Amino acid sequence: MELRHLATFRTLATTLNFTQTAALLGYVQSSVSAQIQELEAELGVLLFDRLNKRVILTDEGQRLLVYAEKLLSLAEEAHTALSARSEPTGAVTLSAPETLCTYRLPPVLHQFRATFPHIQVHFRPLPVPELRRSVLEGRVDVAFLLEEPLRATGLVVEPLLREALLVIAPPEHPLTQRTLVTPADLEGEPVLLTEVGCSYRNLFKRALAAAGVYPTTNLELNSVEAIKQCVMLGMGITVLPEVAVQVEVAQGRLVALPWSETGFEVVTQLIWHREKWQSPALKAFLSLIRERLRNPSFQENEGEVQ
Repeated sequence: MELRHLATFRTLATTLNFTQTAALLGYVQSSVSAQIQELEAELGVLLFDRLNKRVILTDEGQRLLVYAEKLLSLAEEAHTALSARSEPTGAVTLSAPETLCTYRLPPVLHQFRATFPHIQVHFRPLPVPELRRSVLEGRVDVAFLLEEPLRATGLVVEPLLREALLVIAPPEHPLTQRTLVTPADLEGEPVLLTEVGCSYRNLFKRALAAAGVYPTTNLELNSVEAIKQCVMLGMGITVLPEVAVQVEVAQGRLVALPWSETGFEVVTQLIWHREKWQSPALKAFLSLIRERLRNPSFQENEGEVQ
């Protein structure tokens, strides 16, 4: 089993696209296909399904991915230990929820790429409920969470930044004229919700339930941008992190209601496996993230779970 085959497999498992994988690795597409076929023949299993021009990772492929991550990480560790390079090299695999991917991370990733041009960053989009498991299983090196302060066995949890939550309505909504809006005021109002497992969805629903409000007209969407568009069209009220709506609020396309609940916030947190070896590439990434995103009010290693 060749490491280059595993590296190609890992990249394809991330992109699920042969053309993108070839471009990322500097191969022709036929070379990517040949490497995957050789790996499948060696293991005697099908790693990817090709259905209607879509590439899907099989159950066997998902199991191999866990081991591929470990083997490639060990190979990188050995290379780093024996290399005389002074500039960090290697790769970092990360994942994050849509809100952070869209509104927090792009400037940080831009700076990281400019500062460490020889480190590859692989981003693996995952549903919110899978983020913690992906770290525990070794599928990603680090993941960002946007939720209430977390403690989880086997993980190091580093809080970075408090994120205020805003209850958002379209400009023409009657509640925008109020000086204070309480959960009880949302009785009978259509509410737009983010995906199941989203922390601020849960906070919002708990606040409403405490006031005896149980929205009956719910629309659930997995996209923050889609939710904002629906609110602007007058389809309902929602709750989103301030960072996701500050442009639209400033432009008057959305209105932040004067919400009565205090401490209505979540925390951007960084997590990695407690036993994860920190390569120079990973150390460089963590250092830059702390420099750009860490709030001084958080202490070093706050939330670390032994």
